[in-house]
Amino acid sequence: MEDQVALVTGAGRGIGRAIALELARRGFNLCLAARSREQLEETRRLSGLPPQRSLIVLVDLTTSDGPEMLLRATLDHFGRLDLLVNNAGWAPPRKPIVRCSLEEIDAMVALNLRAPIVLTKLAAKEMMARSGGTIVNIASTAGKLTPHGEAVYAATKAGLLAFTRACFAELRHSGIKIGAVVPGLVDTSFVPANKALDRARMLSAEDVASAVIQIQSAPPSVCPLEIWLEPQYDPMRTNSQR
Repeated sequence: MEDQVALVTGAGRGIGRAIALELARRGFNLCLAARSREQLEETRRLSGLPPQRSLIVLVDLTTSDGPEMLLRATLDHFGRLDLLVNNAGWAPPRKPIVRCSLEEIDAMVALNLRAPIVLTKLAAKEMMARSGGTIVNIASTAGKLTPHGEAVYAATKAGLLAFTRACFAELRHSGIKIGAVVPGLVDTSFVPANKALDRARMLSAEDVASAVIQIQSAPPSVCPLEIWLEPQYDPMRTNSQR
């Protein structure tokens, strides 16, 4: 894998960092993208990759030109792209739609949906020129279960799943795999402290990374279009119910 290149958005912490570290262990060169240099530098340090094999790009993917700038930086440095992982996402704490500000709505749509769409468009064009590549979108069970207080977030993740399925139909004959990982509750800072949750029962970021690898490493004749992940045991149960 040492000549292959993976781009991971939101690679500074949580799920993105776990994905980046797993890919580094498998020999990929990495483009690490996020807004915090300090976090990305820590991901690079943990990966053990030297700078020539681990490009850091500070980017705000909610801006109109952020995705294109990121893709161009990746290609300028490595000359190719074999795997795109659209992981970056954001949502405010749960609140009814009537209390969501327009700024929050715009940020969720821009980061959770528009950025993956634009990055996929640009990456697919590059991959089609080489007749192969993989694109993985990190979605959420919120896009299927539409929980209370997450209307906009759920809409963006549902849109990402629909986009993934439609792109599969368009890109499958170009040799490009595209799939989505659909995790339930993952023990990261994205989920705020909550005494009702048993965090030991939640999914780990490494669980999501493993699902990304399942899509990327599937045989050429197979495309895992959606991988749904749920904790084996309900995190909402109390310790006494184990």
